[in-house]
Amino acid sequence: MERLTAIVLGAAAGGGFPQWNCRCPVCRLAWAGDKRVKPRTQASLAVSADNKHWILLDASPDLRAQVQATQALQPHTGLRSSPIAAVVLTGAEVDRTAGLLTLREGQDFTLLASAETLAALSANPIFGVLAASMVTRKAVTLGRPFALPGGLDAELFTVPGKVALYLEGQHLEGNHPTLNAETGVNVGIELVCGTRRLAYIPGAAGVTAAMLDRLTSVDVVLFDGTLFVDDEMIATGTGTKTGRRMGHMPLDGEDGTIAALRHLKARRILTHINNTNPILIEGSAERRKVEAAGFEVAEDGMEIVL
Repeated sequence: MERLTAIVLGAAAGGGFPQWNCRCPVCRLAWAGDKRVKPRTQASLAVSADNKHWILLDASPDLRAQVQATQALQPHTGLRSSPIAAVVLTGAEVDRTAGLLTLREGQDFTLLASAETLAALSANPIFGVLAASMVTRKAVTLGRPFALPGGLDAELFTVPGKVALYLEGQHLEGNHPTLNAETGVNVGIELVCGTRRLAYIPGAAGVTAAMLDRLTSVDVVLFDGTLFVDDEMIATGTGTKTGRRMGHMPLDGEDGTIAALRHLKARRILTHINNTNPILIEGSAERRKVEAAGFEVAEDGMEIVL
């Protein structure tokens, strides 16, 4: 009987945790070896229905280290091989695509994404290292189911968000980038294996009625947990933008993720967690609050079997 298996390859936001150049209060604990915090690489998920064909949901800059840490993704046959059969991208952000460059050594796989994300990759010549004779790029129509290797079915769906930071100049309203748009630049993915369903949404500026309706029928949702409060980076001195300005709704508050997803019956797991977020500290007040609301905090190596 096929089962949907998901392995959290990385659970941190861009920069990982601890971030290489950061000494915010949470990163300082990690640098000091505090046992209340666990290092995390940048967000990505590996999924399979047969434990032979594995699909990556996003390709983080830390992909090589993630493969080293995950036996299921390591080569098992022949001189050159990989169980990674496909990569599905949820957007063109650096922390979702840079790992593709790790997969440039002449290996067959299929790359699937929205037309907008594939266009962003095509416009960047560095991704030309993925030989067209080996890597098949397929544009996915949003809202239309498609098959993945190994027996999984999938569907991409719109999620409020924004274009990748390096593309903001091309998508301006006045002097500001387009925010909260529901287009192919930022999507979620729903996976189906028999009667079991899993949704992966690493970036969300909001939760729409359509998203809530979809999530009422899934068994597990891994959801954007970037910041605990909207002005977290401003308050910690690590940035000048709010979470919403960066395309990520905060966890806390009347219009935050905790409130928006509180009544879902699905198992709710927070991923894409920024290094400043105190939910990374086991036992912190913020960690206790999300756990009391029924949320889990993802960590590298977490395995989910449905």
